[in-house]
Amino acid sequence: MDQSIIFFFAIIIIVGALLLTAICLANKKTGKRLDVERYRVKYLEIENRLKQNESSSYQLAVLNADKLVDKALIESGVKGETMGERLKKSAAKFSDLNGLWSAHKLRNHIAHESDVDLTYDEARKALACFKRALRDLGAI
Repeated sequence: MDQSIIFFFAIIIIVGALLLTAICLANKKTGKRLDVERYRVKYLEIENRLKQNESSSYQLAVLNADKLVDKALIESGVKGETMGERLKKSAAKFSDLNGLWSAHKLRNHIAHESDVDLTYDEARKALACFKRALRDLGAI
């Protein structure tokens, strides 16, 4: 009878370990939970710094919003050397992938060209795409 109790507890421990392992693997596949409040505050800071009559704020807003989305991708566990690679690997997560790609391409254009003439409306449109992406990722 003593051996059956020991066997019973051993089975419980093994089943518990297997369940714990399964839960850990499930969490790894779905990505990590993002700090929604931190992302919300950072996005609002970016949005509030965009001023209609300050063209210098347009490019900075796009660059910072792109960087915030990339950070959310990384913290979600999406692998890749560049944001472009991470976007390709997580394409199914986004409700407006084309808009996000356009916004990211605008960011690349700003980052790599010295004479980018960006309008307020173009910056707002890009920010809207980045905001939608942050929502899709569960960051805001």
